[in-house]
Amino acid sequence: MTQDEAKLLVAKRAVEFVKDGMVVGLGTGTTATLFIRELAGRGLKIRCVASSDASHALAASLGMSVAMLTELPELDVYIDGADEIARVPGLGFGLIKGGGGALLREKIVASAAKSFIVVADSTKLVEVLGKFPLPVEVIKMALPVVQPRLAALGLNPKLRQAKSGGAPSAIAGPYLTDEGNYILDCACGRIDDPQRTAAAIRAIVGVVEHGLFLGMATLALVAGENGVSEVRP
Repeated sequence: MTQDEAKLLVAKRAVEFVKDGMVVGLGTGTTATLFIRELAGRGLKIRCVASSDASHALAASLGMSVAMLTELPELDVYIDGADEIARVPGLGFGLIKGGGGALLREKIVASAAKSFIVVADSTKLVEVLGKFPLPVEVIKMALPVVQPRLAALGLNPKLRQAKSGGAPSAIAGPYLTDEGNYILDCACGRIDDPQRTAAAIRAIVGVVEHGLFLGMATLALVAGENGVSEVRP
């Protein structure tokens, strides 16, 4: 089974957790996009809140009822992918999210949901977080303050660059989030104490949010060679 096949399989399974009348949070990224398309095809009577402009536009284009959190501040379920998933002692699941650049809105929407189902292929399930670079969203003005302080923590931050529409290797300046902020991708290596790392990052003035989602996910649907497994914290 290819990674793309696994993503589609888990997206189809995730749709089974959505019922008529629900208010559903829509994630961002490749697996979430597949989920949105599958969900739209079910024709359920639901209302949705998206975690990015891209997901909002996609859902609306597929005829789904999409609103903002100001209109629907309480969600029944949030369904989204992750870049890494690990069990963290005392916390349940720890995730790294934000590879698609929507970590701030993703965390806000996830926090408004009664349950958060993370969907992923088996390659995203790890013993210890940190192989995938940890995204940190930063106010533009604060970049020269935040970047050296993250470096002093040993997190090896690098400013994310936007891809241009030309050659695959071409760049078009710093990547900007939907909120107009920069992202610093931190090549942390092993994150043995995610809570401590999260607290140290949040203590830096100018940091908007980080991609450590700790104790938020209530269920992981993980697709592999033997189908989709339900993994609990």
